[in-house]
Amino acid sequence: MSSKNDSLNKKETKCEKCGNKYTNKKYEWCLSCKINHLKNNFPNWTSGNEKIDLFIQEMQLKIEKWEDIIFEWIPYDQFNNVKEISRNNFNIIYSAIWEGGNYMFTRYLSIDNSIMEVNLKCLQNFDNIDKFLIEANEYSINKHTLKIYGISQNPETKNYFMVLQSGFCEKCGELYTNVKHKWCKSCQINELKKSSLFHRNEDKKIDDFIKEMQSRIDKWNDIVFEWIPYDHFIGIRKIGEGGFATVYSAKWKDGPLKYNTNEKKYERVYLAPGVNDFVLKVLIGSQNNIDGFLNVVKAYSISTNMFNGNILAIYGITQDPVTKDYIIILDHAKGGSFNDWIKNNNYYITWKNKLHILHNIIGGLKEIHENKLIHRDFHTGNILFDYPKYKKDISVCISDMGLCGEVNNVDETKIYGVLPYVAPEVLRGKPYTQAADIYSFGMIMYFVATLRQPFFNCGHDLKLTLDICNGVRPEVNELDAPDYFVGLMKRCWDSNPDNRPNAIEIYKLISSFKKNNRFKESKNYNLTVHPQNHPQAIYTSRLLNPYMDNLSKTDCIDCVIVD
Repeated sequence: MSSKNDSLNKKETKCEKCGNKYTNKKYEWCLSCKINHLKNNFPNWTSGNEKIDLFIQEMQLKIEKWEDIIFEWIPYDQFNNVKEISRNNFNIIYSAIWEGGNYMFTRYLSIDNSIMEVNLKCLQNFDNIDKFLIEANEYSINKHTLKIYGISQNPETKNYFMVLQSGFCEKCGELYTNVKHKWCKSCQINELKKSSLFHRNEDKKIDDFIKEMQSRIDKWNDIVFEWIPYDHFIGIRKIGEGGFATVYSAKWKDGPLKYNTNEKKYERVYLAPGVNDFVLKVLIGSQNNIDGFLNVVKAYSISTNMFNGNILAIYGITQDPVTKDYIIILDHAKGGSFNDWIKNNNYYITWKNKLHILHNIIGGLKEIHENKLIHRDFHTGNILFDYPKYKKDISVCISDMGLCGEVNNVDETKIYGVLPYVAPEVLRGKPYTQAADIYSFGMIMYFVATLRQPFFNCGHDLKLTLDICNGVRPEVNELDAPDYFVGLMKRCWDSNPDNRPNAIEIYKLISSFKKNNRFKESKNYNLTVHPQNHPQAIYTSRLLNPYMDNLSKTDCIDCVIVD
């Protein structure tokens, strides 16, 4: 039995034609046999031009892998619907349908790739064969431009064509901004400007802002920011309320605009139940301070990509027809806040997953800081998960961008936040800086390591405020986390803002922790059961000024921050 299995295994690794080992065992592909096949086939085709024949033969013999394109001489009658799409002093570009498509290898046989959209490119100087072949060779070498499949010739005009991957816009004739998705930035933005899909706002300031946001579209999957009529939302349900904002969930009847690669245009596509759920964040009093409202919107608009990003995506704005308050339309993170998510997924929080989560969080904070912004209210309640249950590709994002103060409040002396996450210098009345966000990230690291909230066992009052200013930090023991993790965490919550690392350094360090797999799972970590929080421990944002005002009445000399 074993000898039979051995012979089967040997057969699977060796080419049936030559007996040598397959170049690629998975696909049973033999390079030497393929090269011999191509050489033997040389007499069966000709372009009628010796230079072109030699060039094609050289290109064919360059293949090294099973997936490499086999450069061909392609008879012109294999092309249908040939249409000129652009012309200049140097070349002419055509679109065409190639019946049969390029010659490609599969595991079992070599076959034609059915019907393909391609571009045909010919030079205006038809007689310069050398120049033509030099350009064709450049396409073959540069893997970051268009693929080249071969050469053809129009039998009537005698013009030679390079047969290229379909990569030129049919509207303007220029190379697509994104060839894979056939997206032309200039044409698509122009189409959006003229589109009847868009609704306009009567307020010129709002309308101009929306146009500015749309002009920032840079990728095929960027969000198309828009004005959305309020009646396009149904099932509006209140889910939260604060001092300066009220939050609702709602279904967007027709959904946001998405680019359809096949149709080469933007469309509204209702995806599936639950997918078209969005969050409506009403900023109270925003109709009286449009500039303040738009500043909040700008803070959310750092990340414009629809499919990835570590900042909660914003899709546009609308207005309550009754109160006239403006509303921000945000993605719905169905997993809820970190505080909620951890309760349902404690079992899955390995160190590998902890690092992944922290990497996402610091990636978002790094993006905020690189845009010269400060979050100002950074804590686990403002970190959201896209899915309620654990999955391998956990997606985490930062929310409440710019919403740490009232829209109408230009007095930055009002400090909102969760007390354990607020830096001591801020509690002492110093300006909020990016270093204060880093302090908050240190507390998030503590939560990730221990699965306990910082200062869970005491009231969040004046006494805790004094303790924080005097350098008291949450207790950490050797079973909570490895030394190098604790070391970084303590640097983040250092009393001196100048001693804290910046977001870029933290991002690099956590990336290296992930890459080097420094956190081997240990049964000693995370055996702590979630403790009961103190009844006066408050982990939602609130006005902290009463505690700050009382600091001046104490003899807290050690906590004075030196400029």
